Amino acid sequence: MDNLLSIVTFIPLLGAAILALFLRGDDDAARNNAKWVALAATSATFVFSIFILTGFNPSDTGFQFVEEKEWILGLKYKMGVDGISVLFVMLTTFLMPLVILSCWNVTDRVKDYMIAFLVLETLMIGVFTALDLVLFYLFFEGGLIPMFLIIGIWGGKNRIYAAFKFFLYTFLGSVLMLVAMIMMYVDAGTTDIPTLLNHQFSHDTLSVLGFTISGGVQTLLWLAFFASFAVKIPMWPFHTWLPDAHVQAPTGGSVVLASVLLKMGGYGFLRFSLPMFPVASDIFTPLVMWLAVIAIVYTSLVALVQEDMKKLIAYSSVAHMGYVTMGTFAANQQGVDGAIFQMVSHGFVAGALFLCVGVIYDRMHTREISAYGGLVNRMPAYALIFMFFTMANVGLPGTSGFVGEFLTLMGTYQVNTWVAAFATTGVILSASYALWLYRRVIFGDLIKESLRSITDMTSREKLIFAPLVAMTLLLGVYPSLVTDITGPSVEALVNNYHTAVDGASGATAQPASN
Repeated sequence: MDNLLSIVTFIPLLGAAILALFLRGDDDAARNNAKWVALAATSATFVFSIFILTGFNPSDTGFQFVEEKEWILGLKYKMGVDGISVLFVMLTTFLMPLVILSCWNVTDRVKDYMIAFLVLETLMIGVFTALDLVLFYLFFEGGLIPMFLIIGIWGGKNRIYAAFKFFLYTFLGSVLMLVAMIMMYVDAGTTDIPTLLNHQFSHDTLSVLGFTISGGVQTLLWLAFFASFAVKIPMWPFHTWLPDAHVQAPTGGSVVLASVLLKMGGYGFLRFSLPMFPVASDIFTPLVMWLAVIAIVYTSLVALVQEDMKKLIAYSSVAHMGYVTMGTFAANQQGVDGAIFQMVSHGFVAGALFLCVGVIYDRMHTREISAYGGLVNRMPAYALIFMFFTMANVGLPGTSGFVGEFLTLMGTYQVNTWVAAFATTGVILSASYALWLYRRVIFGDLIKESLRSITDMTSREKLIFAPLVAMTLLLGVYPSLVTDITGPSVEALVNNYHTAVDGASGATAQPASN
């Protein structure tokens, strides 16, 4: 299929259009029809995406399934995937049917809720498949709108505050990225991403308002992109919007936010920062690595004192994304492979943890840790599932969580042993807050009267968790499923990066040797 990427990208949007145009009423039948249409659209998207994965050739480090058409105002509609982006497409399409299933108990404005998720899926897939700067920016920014609505309409009591905070943080960072994209077009004369990957932006030292800027134009462009991606991933100290967004978002919104939207920041570093601005990336690597360490240690300590389950898992996500940033800027095979693996693994594990919170929130309508205790006595199946994903979040060997952390630490150790040493303490801290949460919620005597009638997981809820358990185990014992796909593209990225950095260092040193 010549247009396979477009089909996968826009099936959810087609489902949203069907709901908007043909579904009427707000009775039980209409609400059920909306859920089934959304489930059918997301499931079809996943089925078609399997053809992308099976037809993908990992040994080809270029872009595959490329589609290119004339668009508007001289711009081009161009799509494609490589070994770095194809797994993020698969992660998105794999999770969305599970997200829709998790929303089955929603009763308020169900049609609008499903439309928001379907539109969001199209925009998320588009981010990972776009091969034109303008197209990428439209998908990247467009995703803010449905997520803003999901938090603002179906969220908790402080949903308006959280929605606007989420929107303003991410939008303001992206404004600088838009300015940088305009500069790139002026410099290179194109918005084509593959062409820009081969374009050398100037790294000659600049003097601006009396300040000397090492790395020149590359530094300015790198900082502009960093402003957007650092907020998105999110890095310390730009992370403060995330706990509020997670706490107020409905369960499905939290799953998408943690599992896919955060990965756009890490993907941006891999697609733009390292390959397009290698000299600037090399200059800022020490700073970024220490910011990542602060994120790992500080947010883990903050997680230890949380009383809200969602907020604790949100801070855990910031810490785990710190490993992603650290591995990415290690800029070696193990580090970058580990960063991608960590993002894929975190998509399954963090999504499952937020779903675990959703299971008991649907029954008790509270996320306060103190409201629970002794659930193993009434919910043994839930206790088992929660334990499994708690261990995966800690990084227990045999789960996918171990592989990503181990590879990022190994890659970082080759670059900076002190950063790796401090980052390793995050493994201990993650075990502390994760096991503390589990003990207080699951173990102990069932002494709270309100919990005596709580019921265990339903068949639908078990069905949601089954594929997440399978993938977490499969990637834990057979990580080559990911690294065999990413390896050649990562190797090409790392080699090009070091060639550019070494070339710039040689050019700088040459005049001094004369």
